[in-house]
Amino acid sequence: MEILFVSHKYPPATGGMERQSFELISQMALLTKVHHIIYEGQESRFRFFSQLGKRIRRIVEDNPGISIIHFNDGLMGAFSMFHRRHKNLKIAVTLHGLDVVFPGIIYQKFIFPKFNDFDLIFAVSSATASACKARGIAAEKIVVVNNGVDAGIRANISRTQVDALLSQRYQADIAGKSVLVAIGRPVKRKGFSWFIKNILPLLHKDVILLLIGPVQDKESGLSRLLKFLPAFISRRIELFLGAPGDETDLRKLLKKTNEKSRVIRMGKLPQDDIDAILGIADAFIMPNIEVQGDMEGFGLVCLEACMRGTKVFASASGGITDAIIHGSNGILLPPGHIASWVNALNQTVGTPDSQLSTQEIISFTSNRFGWQKMAEAYFLHFKNL
Repeated sequence: MEILFVSHKYPPATGGMERQSFELISQMALLTKVHHIIYEGQESRFRFFSQLGKRIRRIVEDNPGISIIHFNDGLMGAFSMFHRRHKNLKIAVTLHGLDVVFPGIIYQKFIFPKFNDFDLIFAVSSATASACKARGIAAEKIVVVNNGVDAGIRANISRTQVDALLSQRYQADIAGKSVLVAIGRPVKRKGFSWFIKNILPLLHKDVILLLIGPVQDKESGLSRLLKFLPAFISRRIELFLGAPGDETDLRKLLKKTNEKSRVIRMGKLPQDDIDAILGIADAFIMPNIEVQGDMEGFGLVCLEACMRGTKVFASASGGITDAIIHGSNGILLPPGHIASWVNALNQTVGTPDSQLSTQEIISFTSNRFGWQKMAEAYFLHFKNL
């Protein structure tokens, strides 16, 4: 069995889908022969997509052992419908969440139903699978395979060392503070501005939030353009492009003195520095809110926090409930419920012996999730095609 993987989400770009794509291809190469067509940023996206059909045909013709083509997200899957179908080849796709619930009428009415033509559909979570079925995808074509997480052992760095690291390298002073961490692009569903506005002011006064992820220091050209478009159009463009729709609200909030003093935007950081911060954090938060036409497909970043033994507090939203098992590797809270979030964090943060131990969190997560385990599940489903 030989498999051709096709993906436009791949390093050096960062994000959960990029990491999943990289690990799937890398781990599958240990199990069977693989080929790949991936977007690595060395050409324009227009050229990548315009040449895709031709590149697929060439690789398939040059490698007659290929029996399966796998597209690593719904956009790739939708685009493949414009290509000539290859005889005797099975076609599979992985769906991550937004590529299921994207609210475009044309997409939902005319494109997504054609996903029934695929031979196999991988959903990264039970929530993603349910969303597929609700939109008419045949249940027998869907299998749920959760994403994995890197189970490698990381060096422990003391709180004093991390305080010094952040002070010297990033001019961030966290000495004597209880530290919450959130990671990701500021898209609306992540709930960053909601948390800063509604939850942070009600937490103990020594609590600060480190917000790790891309920062737009000024309004982008795209953001300015979207202001002039009708809301129903601008929202779809924002979702499709993964634009940081929460950025404007974040900037406004952080101009206020009270909020600014309790939030440090770290920007994009090297993974080693992220690991060090997570290792000393009092809690990792993923305060997702419900946003129509969007969903969190899985919540890989929660697992990465778990593997540092960090206490995770996450919204019971979308596929996050597959990644965080309440009481086992984290705490699930109602999305948008202020009292629940405030009470849970105030009862836990700064209380060393509360909730789960570091080792319990790491052990549960490493036993349940792993990139090798994910790839082996894909491999078994591929063999059954």
